[in-house]
Amino acid sequence: MIFKKDLLTVNVAPDRAELGARAGKAAAEAIRAAIARRGEARVIFAAAPSQNETLATLVAEPGVDWTKVVALHMDEYVGLPIGSEARFSYYLKKHCFELVPFKAVYYIDEQTGLTVDEMKRRYEEILRSGPIDVVCMGIGENGHVAFNDPPVADFNDPEAIKVVELDDVCRRQQVNDGCFPDFDSTPTHALTLTVPTLASGAVQICAVPGKLKAAAVKRTLEGPVATECPATVLRTLPNATLFVDADSYPGA
Repeated sequence: MIFKKDLLTVNVAPDRAELGARAGKAAAEAIRAAIARRGEARVIFAAAPSQNETLATLVAEPGVDWTKVVALHMDEYVGLPIGSEARFSYYLKKHCFELVPFKAVYYIDEQTGLTVDEMKRRYEEILRSGPIDVVCMGIGENGHVAFNDPPVADFNDPEAIKVVELDDVCRRQQVNDGCFPDFDSTPTHALTLTVPTLASGAVQICAVPGKLKAAAVKRTLEGPVATECPATVLRTLPNATLFVDADSYPGA
């Protein structure tokens, strides 16, 4: 089933595997189109178990000239040592960045010796050095996009990337996802691309499988467009597609 909610296209798959296959193929199509149009594609990638199937499909898709694709990193914890398996950079390396020959890969904070403010300024320059063609993303249990949790999300944020304090629901999700053993070990702060940065992409591919995301999907589709559920911003974007499955879509 495919339908529209405001400007957002909603694609309902029967199960998680098919969701990932559809989302991955859509991402590949958008990347190929950007390369055909501009000679290059700049793509932002989210890191979370919810993206496993989408990324597996994407890196296996034929006809993508990865040597013309620039990879960008969506968000990262503050304070975890480089090399930690809990870091989003580690996830992206294992599921995507080390599997295909990208033209370039830009991590938010893999540069040693930089302060958080220096990392932020460096990444602002990278983000603003060219357009964003595709955003491969998800939605959090609290409705966040990237680490823009409801208390810190700003649909008109003047910054491209910022430091945020993670709310309790977000931190518990990291435990639910198996990224950390318990709540207390989960980092409290992160660097995240802001809502306008994500919205600036020419195409958004949003993959949201599983029962734990059902309430967030319901709020995204049925609630007011507001920062109380940051993912509702997707309903204002003409080329965004929300991929859900029978577990995450409340109407399935």
